[in-house]
Amino acid sequence: MSTTYAEVPAPAALAGDVHCLWRSSFGGSAPILPDGCLDIVVGPDQVFVAGPDTGPWFSPYDLGVPLHGLRFRTGRAARVLGVPAEELRDQRVDLADLWGAAGARATRRLVECPDRLTALVAGRLGRLRTREADREVDHVVRVLSTGSGRVREALAEIPLGERQFRRRFSAAVGYGPATFARVARLVRVRDLARGHPRATLADLAAAAGYADQAHLARDCRDLTGATPSALLRADQDPAPAGRRPEPGHRSPGADPNVTSVPYKQGVGGRG
Repeated sequence: MSTTYAEVPAPAALAGDVHCLWRSSFGGSAPILPDGCLDIVVGPDQVFVAGPDTGPWFSPYDLGVPLHGLRFRTGRAARVLGVPAEELRDQRVDLADLWGAAGARATRRLVECPDRLTALVAGRLGRLRTREADREVDHVVRVLSTGSGRVREALAEIPLGERQFRRRFSAAVGYGPATFARVARLVRVRDLARGHPRATLADLAAAAGYADQAHLARDCRDLTGATPSALLRADQDPAPAGRRPEPGHRSPGADPNVTSVPYKQGVGGRG
């Protein structure tokens, strides 16, 4: 059975809010792990929003079923979707349930032609009262994603009351800064392990910003249900049938604008 996963960059006009468009046929062959993002996913007969996860999730679709999706940049989905991201946390919500009749109409159009995803999002953005994103949320997301500062340090730079900003952050991202920092650290340690396959867990934990190896083990267990060794070993293993290629892999002769990578920072796909 032919299985694929590929990402293409968002159109320039949407690049500030959309990370990429993707297509997949890997189904529920492996868990989807938290990465702090939201997606609109188009299946054969439904369209749904996949909210930000705090634990592993398995797709209900069989291997080989084609899915198409649009992945928002962290903190940018809520203003397009029209609901706080925290209401979508750990949820898969049909677009028709989210937007009512408008969502049902959009579902019919997208199932018929998934390429209309970009037009849908562009239209929603065009109807916003302001195109300006929340700069403070963007700043804290950037600091925590790169590990260039801790939560308290990042919040100290924001000219708002801490409670007020935490509410704004949760509404935009789907969970508070502390939870997002945990998710971002796990993404970093997996990226580091792929680039440095001989590194020890202690070295990876220190480089990713964990207090120690035990801290990494606790977060890994809470967010993925696996030990760090098992998780990173799965990332390093050659991809068997039903598993996506490692980051940076390109199929021979592939379009240079299409990158085959693990979606949602898991070996499975978001759908």
